Amino acid sequence: MQEKNTIRRHPASYERLDHFKVAAVQMVSGPDVLDNLSEARRLIGMAASKGARLIVLPEYFAIMGSNDAARLAVREHPGEGVIQNFLSEVALEHKIWLVGGSIPMVADTTNKMRNACLVYDDKGKQVARYDKIHLFNLNIGNEHYHEGRTIEPGRQVVVVDSPFGRIGLAICYDLRFPELFRAMQDVSIIVLPSAFTETTGKVHWEILVRARAIENLAYVVAAGQGGRHINGRETHGNSMIVDPWGKVIDKLPRGPGFVIGELDPRYRGSLLTSLPALSDRVLVSS
Repeated sequence: MQEKNTIRRHPASYERLDHFKVAAVQMVSGPDVLDNLSEARRLIGMAASKGARLIVLPEYFAIMGSNDAARLAVREHPGEGVIQNFLSEVALEHKIWLVGGSIPMVADTTNKMRNACLVYDDKGKQVARYDKIHLFNLNIGNEHYHEGRTIEPGRQVVVVDSPFGRIGLAICYDLRFPELFRAMQDVSIIVLPSAFTETTGKVHWEILVRARAIENLAYVVAAGQGGRHINGRETHGNSMIVDPWGKVIDKLPRGPGFVIGELDPRYRGSLLTSLPALSDRVLVSS
């Protein structure tokens, strides 16, 4: 049974930080889950050592298999599985908030999966889950993607309260649908794990990431896959952190690594006062 298309909030009371560092990890994941987790652990450790308190992994960070069946084979049930155990353990180890990119989770439909983004706090507790709503379709040249064949879509917009402010969750293709981000209702940070194709990414990725930041006067932390994968797929990379004015704070064009930047909620607050576009919005019916 699929849930209604509503917003799911994860409210909690936190002491808000005045400023803090965030990081987006970029990977070129392959078909072996344990190898990918080892690489993710290395990069998370490096980002944490630079002071990042909130770290975002890319879409399918734990597996980029040769076909859809490979992802289906490693689906996990909620609260159990090697990937979820890894995310909890690493978040606790480094005392960070960790956005677990996306991982394959069991679905209501037997031969499908959910593409889920899980968020863990600095105690290793899972505090939010978002299932990708918009499923990628592309037919250009030799590239053909039809995610709906193996993925069951989510139906709920998800935001989570944190020491860093309210965080909105989205995954990859969601980036093209601005109404999703408006439905988040005033978030301080948008996190976007992704595996954008090189074909579309080279012309649209940065424009769309910066547009979502500007439209919502929010920081965007976009973590991508970035390079040529063993399965032959080429992902665009260009993981980036963008401020609410649309300025790119840090960007990594290609290859494994991470981008890092300091976020200042007071700066966002000043922009909301100077340019109150969110409160000036008028809903027009046809």
